[in-house]
Amino acid sequence: MKRFLLSAAALSLTAGTASAEYNLTILHTNDFHARFEPISKYDGPCAAEDNTAGDCFGGTARLVTAIRDAKARSNNAILVDGGDQFQGTLFYAYYKGKLAAEMMNKLGYDGMTVGNHEFDDGPEVLASFMSAIDFPILMSNADVSAEPLLADKLAKSTVIERGGEQIGLIGLTPQDTHELASPGDNITFTDPVASVQGEVDLMAARGVNKIIVLSHSGYSVDQRVAAETTGVDVIVGGHTNTLLSNTNERAEGPYPTMVNNTAIVQAYAYGKYLGELNVTFDDEGNITEASGEPILIDAVVVEDAETVDRIAEMAAPLEEIRNKVVAQTSEMIGGERDVCRARECTMGNLIADAMLARVKDQGIEVAIQNGGGIRASIDAGEVTMGEVLTVLPFQNTLSTFQVTGATLVEALENGVSEVAEGAGRFVQVAGMTYAFDASKEPGNRVSDVMIGGAPVDPDKVYGVVSNDYVRNGGDGFVMFKTAENAYDFGPDLADVTAEFLAANAPYKPYTDGRITVK
Repeated sequence: MKRFLLSAAALSLTAGTASAEYNLTILHTNDFHARFEPISKYDGPCAAEDNTAGDCFGGTARLVTAIRDAKARSNNAILVDGGDQFQGTLFYAYYKGKLAAEMMNKLGYDGMTVGNHEFDDGPEVLASFMSAIDFPILMSNADVSAEPLLADKLAKSTVIERGGEQIGLIGLTPQDTHELASPGDNITFTDPVASVQGEVDLMAARGVNKIIVLSHSGYSVDQRVAAETTGVDVIVGGHTNTLLSNTNERAEGPYPTMVNNTAIVQAYAYGKYLGELNVTFDDEGNITEASGEPILIDAVVVEDAETVDRIAEMAAPLEEIRNKVVAQTSEMIGGERDVCRARECTMGNLIADAMLARVKDQGIEVAIQNGGGIRASIDAGEVTMGEVLTVLPFQNTLSTFQVTGATLVEALENGVSEVAEGAGRFVQVAGMTYAFDASKEPGNRVSDVMIGGAPVDPDKVYGVVSNDYVRNGGDGFVMFKTAENAYDFGPDLADVTAEFLAANAPYKPYTDGRITVK
């Protein structure tokens, strides 16, 4: 049985002399989202000339070098991923999981968990990806036995061997994946704590005492799992794009964050960082030391030439569409995750305005866009279609429908119900203004709802435009599933936004107080 040696606040403590020590370096990524090419400081596409000038970050070619160098610093290392390799750029739209599998195999991953975006195109694409990878992908908190494409194939956990020791890996995915993606009706998601503890107990019975959870459930859930389970040594996180660091002033917590005896790590997103955690275990499997820091993958990290060439080859079919200049913008259009999921943002206004303008002549009064559907910012200057598709990569279509004012208020309440967690359900709007107070209980936070300059009428039926994901209940918007006169097959949201930008070029980003935070 493990003895508990680390205090909740400890980053690194040395226990009494053990008969043997085992050192392990855990290299990790999360929320890569098909950023095979270098990214800008806004997490969007980075022009070739800017990359040459040293102004870009990430990209698989730099990760090849960074991982090779990190492994050279350690005589015992593993490489794991916290989920969401899928979705985010034209590479995914064109190749689905094919290029992700190829590049992850090249990088030498030892395991990953299923992220919610791995289900964006249903179990079919995930199953195809699983067939192509050389390492296990795991998900403990779901029953897939009724899904023939995944049953008996998608394991909850596995045990790998490294340096003569057995290491248990357990996968964890968001419990609300059925709201966030398209897993289908055959998969049931369950509580993370009970699921992890069940796998830990099975491993303990086999004598495995070094256990790592690969979690795509978010920083707060990871802390809950650490607090409410026993036997978990490390949680490699994802989903909330959280930067943990001991040196970066923008970090949300220390690296690692210690909860009881469990070291929690996460390394932002998009391949901008490579997490490097060094852990020492005693012979009973207790952590006696845990230290490290995410490595910034900037221009100092040399790109691997062979990988650059391969990605360029795979990019060739995409060039015409993504290099097409569609508009100009006078300033950067901000699509930062922490802004667009918490308050009015310039990218949210652009997208909502574009949606409403497209269908206003159909009697539509209100536009709603989920903040989680906004994936990047756009730099000032020329705007390419590739940039627009990086902001809006999900191939969502415009949906129009009718609901009462009471239902709209219910939707707004859903939107702000998890604002503290940075949930993607936060809504950006057009044709409507509202206020909210996050200090109040969820369900009672929204006030001052105005539509067309008049207070919302709970009994009046309003015309609404959103994207097909939201209209069909994604991000908790179940109140829209039974909307009247629903039509989910409008034009692609990225095309609508690009055309609005072109019609209003040079576009000037703005906010106008349509969302008030009390």
